[in-house]
Amino acid sequence: MRRQRQGGFLIAQVHLLAGRIFERMLRRNGLDINPAQGRILFPLWQDGPMSMQELARKASLGPSTLTSMLDRLESAGYVTRGRSARDRRKIIVKLVATHQEIFEVWGRVSQEMAGLFYRGFAAGDIDRLEGDLRRILDNLLEAERDSKPP
Repeated sequence: MRRQRQGGFLIAQVHLLAGRIFERMLRRNGLDINPAQGRILFPLWQDGPMSMQELARKASLGPSTLTSMLDRLESAGYVTRGRSARDRRKIIVKLVATHQEIFEVWGRVSQEMAGLFYRGFAAGDIDRLEGDLRRILDNLLEAERDSKPP
């Protein structure tokens, strides 16, 4: 009997464990934001205000998940939502303030996390792994596009 491949299972396990460790590291550094919320805040830090549709795409979240997470982030004072001046149908999400200190802590913890991920890896190994993961991601994105109803 041929051994079943475990790549998907291993990626899921890495994702779950890394999320728990990352959240603990953030809290240890005085930041009460979970990694899922960071998936929303990071694109806003990087690119500034954007529509909910664009944010959902960049954060890889469905509309209802994004809405409930934005509710919590808005209650905590991190983001606001408002109508676009150009297109009143669009809702624009933006950071309440630059939150530079939060972004700096997030960046420091992210670098520490990368150190954990790649401990013992040579640079070429890291490049190869990241290339392979990008290929897997591209395969999955293509499969998702192909499986969406017209």
